[in-house]
Amino acid sequence: MSILIDVLRQELVLPNGRRYPVSTAKNGLGEENGSFCTPRGRHIVRAKIGAGQPLGAVFVRRRPTGEVWTPELHAKYPGRDWMLTRILWLSGCEVGRNRLGEVDTMRRMIYIHGAPDSAEMGTPGSHGCVRMRNQDVAELFELVPPCTPVEIRG
Repeated sequence: MSILIDVLRQELVLPNGRRYPVSTAKNGLGEENGSFCTPRGRHIVRAKIGAGQPLGAVFVRRRPTGEVWTPELHAKYPGRDWMLTRILWLSGCEVGRNRLGEVDTMRRMIYIHGAPDSAEMGTPGSHGCVRMRNQDVAELFELVPPCTPVEIRG
C-alpha cells in the first residue's frame, strides 16, 4: 500500500486506482516551518488518530473535543481550522528536505484529515495539510496501516 498526493490535480491516488479529491495548501508547495505550504517528497503515515470517532468529529491538537461539526458550530467558531473525522499524521523521510530542522513535516503538524462539508475539494485552500471529505478520509483511514509511504508531488 502507498499513497500518492498529486498537488497539480488536487487528488489522492491509491495503487488500486482509487482516487479522492483533496485540497492542499492555499500557499502552494514548500517545506519551511511557518510557510503554511504543503511539503513535497517522500513521507510516511507516522500516526493514525481518531479510530471509532463519528464522521465530522472535531479535533483540536489531535484530540477529539466531543463536538461534531455542523454549520451552526462552524458559524460559532468562524476562524477555526477544522480538523475532522480522522487524522493521518505525516512524517518526512528526506533529511534536509522534509525531515529535521526548519523543514520537518511532522513538527509542522502536517496531516491528511477530514474537512467541513463546505470546504471545496479540487482547489488549494488548506494551511498546509491535505484536506479530504469526511467519508473519504474515514475510508482511507481503514485502508492504510501506520508507516504507509506517502509521496507528495506537484
